Amino acid sequence: MPEDRAKLSAAAEKGLRHGEEGLKALQRQFDPILGPLLIVGGAILLDISLPEKLTIGPNWLLPGLEALLLIGLLVASPHPRIRYSPVRRAFAMALIGLVSLTNIVSLVLLCHYLLHHGQSTEQGRPLILAGIVLWVTNVLLFGLWYWELDRGGPAERILNPDANPDFLFPQMTLPEHAPEGWMPGLIDYLYVSFTNATAFSPTDTMPLTQMTKVLMSAQALTSLLTIGLVVARAVNILQ
Repeated sequence: MPEDRAKLSAAAEKGLRHGEEGLKALQRQFDPILGPLLIVGGAILLDISLPEKLTIGPNWLLPGLEALLLIGLLVASPHPRIRYSPVRRAFAMALIGLVSLTNIVSLVLLCHYLLHHGQSTEQGRPLILAGIVLWVTNVLLFGLWYWELDRGGPAERILNPDANPDFLFPQMTLPEHAPEGWMPGLIDYLYVSFTNATAFSPTDTMPLTQMTKVLMSAQALTSLLTIGLVVARAVNILQ
């Protein structure tokens, strides 16, 4: 089919270095664009739900800018020459970085208001709900970071499966319990993000590179700060 030939052409230069089987594997895979777009879209919707006091300017300003970038990425992605290009990946990571920066700013503002203005029930309850929103957004965003960084991203993982991994999944050490040719998907990275955000440390999947260790440490610290501050203030307000 023309679309299939176009997709192969888009990955030809890199894929030929790894053999025809790598190209066929890439062609068979679920399009690695839709899932991350949905997650970023969900994170943007969560940002919109935050109180205006926890955002820079109106609460729709930064989510609106993020939505424009998301639409641009969505429009560009179906083009076969862009879908697997380094430019698309860099643009996607810049979008994730922008949403992450928005989340960090909101978390700093949340800490300020919980410490100085969140004593009453009327003021404290919306801030506690905002803390839950920020924690969920944190899980989504770090899941995307792990998904994009591990072995150079989803397309590179398929074309070059022997590359050194950034994460050591249980299926990699116990291949007898995994399907042949198993490769981590977006859900696997979201699970790593969720367990790291709840346990404040790696659980069954170990970080192997310095970058992933830094990211997981940053996520655990952010999650600990969010949960600790929100729970402490919640108990204080409800009493």
